[in-house]
Amino acid sequence: MNKFKILIACLVLGSFGCAKDDSENTTMTPESVSATKSTTLALDEGVTLKDLPFKFGAAVNVNHMKSRPEYKALIIKEYSSLTAENAMKIGALHPAKDTYNFTDADYLVDFAIANGKRVHGHTLIWDSSLPAWIKNFQGDYPAWKKMFESHITTIVKHFKGRVASWDVINEAFDDSGNLQNTIWRQHLGPNYIDMAFIFAHRADPAAKLFINDYGHENGNSRREGIIAYVKALRTKKVPIHGIGMQFHTRYNRGTSSWTKAINETAATGLLVHISELDISVNPDGVKGYVPTAERLAQQADAYKTIFKLYNAIPKAQQWGITTWNLTDNDSHLKSRPDYPLPFDTNYQKKPAYQGILDGVK
Repeated sequence: MNKFKILIACLVLGSFGCAKDDSENTTMTPESVSATKSTTLALDEGVTLKDLPFKFGAAVNVNHMKSRPEYKALIIKEYSSLTAENAMKIGALHPAKDTYNFTDADYLVDFAIANGKRVHGHTLIWDSSLPAWIKNFQGDYPAWKKMFESHITTIVKHFKGRVASWDVINEAFDDSGNLQNTIWRQHLGPNYIDMAFIFAHRADPAAKLFINDYGHENGNSRREGIIAYVKALRTKKVPIHGIGMQFHTRYNRGTSSWTKAINETAATGLLVHISELDISVNPDGVKGYVPTAERLAQQADAYKTIFKLYNAIPKAQQWGITTWNLTDNDSHLKSRPDYPLPFDTNYQKKPAYQGILDGVK
């Protein structure tokens, strides 16, 4: 990646410089520098995040795409893969038993195709964001199985040839690495996961199918449980192609945690997708928090480390890295407040942007 030029110029406000992260848990002085004004980046304008050696994506909000020209322009310029933040969840796509609503999802997919971007579908089966009709569904095992199969098949066939991959199962495990007692497990048994992958594969044999979950980097039990379950699926010839690691992490989580998560997942030989990345700079939820230039530099170093670790796994297993939305203003952590993404509230590049580029050199 020799074409990347490092041209960072840090404009210091107050007493803080643009320091490197010398410690995973540095004690910070009171925060006083604006997250949007503390640092100015002078980057090679010929380079964007679309130029990374693997797909770089974002979970996007369709309403923002329709109403904010700057939001749409940033997607076009910087991203090569798109995930629907909400438009492909069960409640959005299948709001009533005999009703499917593809309007927003089709808008996203059509936009992606028109602009040469891959689409990753999120998510076919989850225990959250469920419409009332599923929560109140009455029927025996055959009725639940028929509904389950019809839901998956209808959606995947609708997007066949246009959506490259799917999170078939989302957040099925607890912190101990065991299956949660989801509504699907209650009515279909633990093999509902096997069935979901089989039905999705039948509907679109070309689509890559993932199991997606959080906390791989937070502790051993959840990660090891997920990996063991996936290995068992493979032994049974279930058509699963990859593992999605959400990676809602924090600036000071620690390199060893990220290393274990990425390397142990890659050791399965399956595709690896960091699927919902954001890096918190205010993990303790301090009210009124505004990060210093130093904290933003630590965040940039965390992005650099994660991208470097990911870039080191076999290329054939790199499905890409996706951030959970585009800018700090769009983040699900905004109200904390937090500033976890590579672009600030004004759509400008943060130090994290350069951290990403540095991570793939």
